[in-house]
Amino acid sequence: MSLYRKPSGEPPATVLAMPNHVVHFAVHADDCQRAKTFYEAVFGWTHEPWGPPDFWRIHTGEGGIMGALQKRRTPLSGAGVRAFECTISVDDVEATAKAVEQHGGTITMKPFLLEGIGTLVHFEDPEGNVVGAMQYLPGVLTS
Repeated sequence: MSLYRKPSGEPPATVLAMPNHVVHFAVHADDCQRAKTFYEAVFGWTHEPWGPPDFWRIHTGEGGIMGALQKRRTPLSGAGVRAFECTISVDDVEATAKAVEQHGGTITMKPFLLEGIGTLVHFEDPEGNVVGAMQYLPGVLTS
């Protein structure tokens, strides 16, 4: 069971486990080695070869969901998000934004305070995937 504190200051709402929770995510990349280097440097994730060529299992850390890094099946065309947009919880959003830029990513929305929740930044990784990173305020999310 998790608690989410409402931004209005109301007492936390109890959130019960749902039958369809997210348990996996995939990062599609044109250059898998470049994507691996980026996510290892920015978030400290580790990768292990898994299954077919150009496919890695992503380990996000204790209690994190599992992910996959895989070769993009078809080239991107046009603009806009074409998959789930994941947001990653971080301890320091400003340091994360700097690391994103230092390792080839592009900030698409500068860190922005969501009153009562935390500070959010959006970026594109070197493969053009849109990702969010959120520094939650203390006590906003508990488990």
